[in-house]
Parts: sequence; C-alpha cells; structure tokens
Amino acid sequence: MQFHSSLTQFERLPLTADQASESAPDESEIDKEPLEFPLTKQSAGTLIAPEGGNAVGQRSNSSALQKSEELRQTMLAHSHERHLVILQDFPDPDALSSAWAYQLIAQQYDIKCEIVYAGALSHQENIALVKLTGLPAQRWTLQNLKSKDLSSYQGFVLIDNQGTTSQLVPVVQQAGMTLVAVIDHHTLQGDLKSEFVDIRPAVRATATIFTQYLQAGLLPLDSTINQHVKCATALMHGLRSDTNLLMQAKEEDFLAAAYLSRFYDAQLLNAVLQANRSKRVMDVIERSLKNRIVQNNFSIAGVGYLRYDDRDAIPQAADFLVTEENVHTAVVYGIVHDEDDELEVVIGSLRTTKLTLDPDEFIKEAFGQDSSGRFFGGGRISAGGFEIPMGFLSGSNENSTYAKMKWDVFDAQIKQKLLRLVNPRDNPIQTE
Repeated sequence: MQFHSSLTQFERLPLTADQASESAPDESEIDKEPLEFPLTKQSAGTLIAPEGGNAVGQRSNSSALQKSEELRQTMLAHSHERHLVILQDFPDPDALSSAWAYQLIAQQYDIKCEIVYAGALSHQENIALVKLTGLPAQRWTLQNLKSKDLSSYQGFVLIDNQGTTSQLVPVVQQAGMTLVAVIDHHTLQGDLKSEFVDIRPAVRATATIFTQYLQAGLLPLDSTINQHVKCATALMHGLRSDTNLLMQAKEEDFLAAAYLSRFYDAQLLNAVLQANRSKRVMDVIERSLKNRIVQNNFSIAGVGYLRYDDRDAIPQAADFLVTEENVHTAVVYGIVHDEDDELEVVIGSLRTTKLTLDPDEFIKEAFGQDSSGRFFGGGRISAGGFEIPMGFLSGSNENSTYAKMKWDVFDAQIKQKLLRLVNPRDNPIQTE
C-alpha cells in the first residue's frame, strides 16, 4: 500500500483556490449585467447556450458548452456500461460532490457508476456531508480490492484528480480497464490517455465544471427530486470550500453558485458546516501551537505521529495557525502511520494569506522531486500540501527511543528545507 495525497485531499478545508499566477479579470472586462444566466435542457441530448454576457464570459461559456457536448458524446458511446469513479485517497467536498453529479449524469445514459476511494474520510465536514446527504461513496482498500471482480467494469473515471493521488489507479490500469474521462481543476500533471479530458486550472472548483454540465442540459435539476436537492447542496459545499467561501471565486464560480442557489437546501448545508471537531483534531491543533516556530511571518509546526484516520487534522491545524497575528503563512506536518500495513509517510499542509506567495512554487522548491521526477507536493492559491514516503524507515515505533530519534531527524530535515526559503541565514542544522 502506498500513501498519496494531493492538494485536493487536505485542501478541501476552508482555504483553497487555484494557481497564484492566475490573475483576476480586470474590472473593465466584467460586465455589469446580472451574474445569473438561464441554461435549460429542452430535450434529451440538446445543449442550450446561454444568452448575453461579456466577451470573456461568452468565450468561457462556449468552451463549457463544447466540453459538455464532448462529454455527452462520450457517454453515448459507453451506454449500458459499468464504470468506476475513482477519487483521491482522501476525498474532499469538491471531489465527493462532483463525483455524485457525474454519477447522476451517467444514469441518463444508462451507465452505472460506483464512486470509490482508497483512504478515509477523516475531516468532520466530509463525514457529515456523506452521512447527511446519503452521498454514495464507498471505501475500497487495496486489501478488499482483491475480492472485487474488476472484469465487470468496462472503464474508470477520475474526478478532481488525475490519477496521481489514488492507490486504486495502478490496480485498475493493471487490470486493463479503460480510462474514460478525467475531469479536474488542478494543473495538468502528465500525459493522460483518456477518451475525454476536461482540465481547467483557471476554474476554482471541479464542482463549478459539473454545475456547468448541469446548466448545459446534461442533467436538468428538479427541486422536487430529493436526490437532486441533496446533490446541489453537496456541489454548493464543494464550490464554497474550494473558493474559501467564494472569496477567491472567479466569475464562473459565482455563476455556478447562482445556479445552484435555486436548488440547494440551506438548512442541510448549515448542518454539514456545523459538524464539530473531534478531540483528536483538537489535540493536534494544541500540539501545533506548542511546537510552532515563527520566522519572517511563517509559522512552522511539527506535530509528531498521527494515526492514518486522523491525517485531516494536519490541514485543520494549519488553518488555525495562519489566523495568528503577524503570521501570513503556516506549515504543519507530521508522520502519518498506517497500522494495518506498517507504512509511514510525512504529510504536510500549507496555508497562506500572502497574495504574492505561490504555494505550488514554494512547496516544489522546498521539497523537490523523487527519483522518478514526481514532485513531493504542490498547491494553488492560499493552500498546498506535501507527502514524503518514509520507505525503509517505516514502522518499528514500539521502541520509544527509536521513534523519537526518527521523528527528530525528519523534523529537523523538514525545518531545514522550509527555513532555507523562509530565512536562508537560519539553518537549524549547525555545522562546525
């Protein structure tokens, strides 16, 4: 078993968005017309274009309609099949809601989809979202995957990821399963051999892309259908969480939110957002406060060892530390341990309010790449994350002296790499 993470899995907390290099549209380009535009489905398979809007908006709408039509054609070609919708190991609201929307769209073309992930739902809002809406996502570990008959599936789909953050993808690829579609809002991570690809880094949330599919007529939402209302609520949550409560939203995201506002259940969404933090999460936040060092407005904290199911506490601690006075960036990291497979990985999360700091560039420069050329992490505006496998050094933590020594080494190395960028003159490893 291997650990994988992406921004997405611990970026779906309050602070997330897109590449810092993406600049907001100039005010002169923004039309003063009302944001909402009608998109309705007149008949099955007919995509309806929006009316009005400015030149920038029309180009965006044209692209969205083109992709919607391409997806419709792809689904028609795969009618009556059975597919797997694979999410990152630790799915967030954006991924979960988008996958549900894909499943409902696919049903229109008699395609049966199962939404699966290999990790866990550990963030309290993600657990609440799945429980309160009945979102049909299943956990498939590598162990129980062996008992699955993959020959009954004709293809798989990647939603809010590009296959680099799921343990399931190599398995289904080895089984010879066809990659039918990749739909994501992160930057392109490699050459994708997929029948349909819709990757839009300029869009702040994958939920926005799927809302555009709904608007274009791939699935007419009906406020009298309970499942549609719950899915719209999930999409609204995914969109809000990936745009920092719409504060980092772009025009397309606002338009998507306006459309979803007709169908979502505000009380249900509020119930999801009111989910309480667990005691273990609070303990990790306390550890981050105790262990943090602050230099040049960066707060850096190692929190030691965590259970596999508690890894979402790391980004929540980073969210908390970045709110401290005179801190614009927080980095929290720990060693996450999987007791079942005796594997460990260093997991870290970055949050920033500094507009000129690009989390993607910062993390890639700090931690670099592995032997295969794959970066240990990356990010988008205001959020990032990294994952460093420990390999041969995993496990053997029954010996407390050894476990402390191992943590001290990783803690010092991570601090050294971060402080090299934060304050090059301060090196935690002193030389003679």
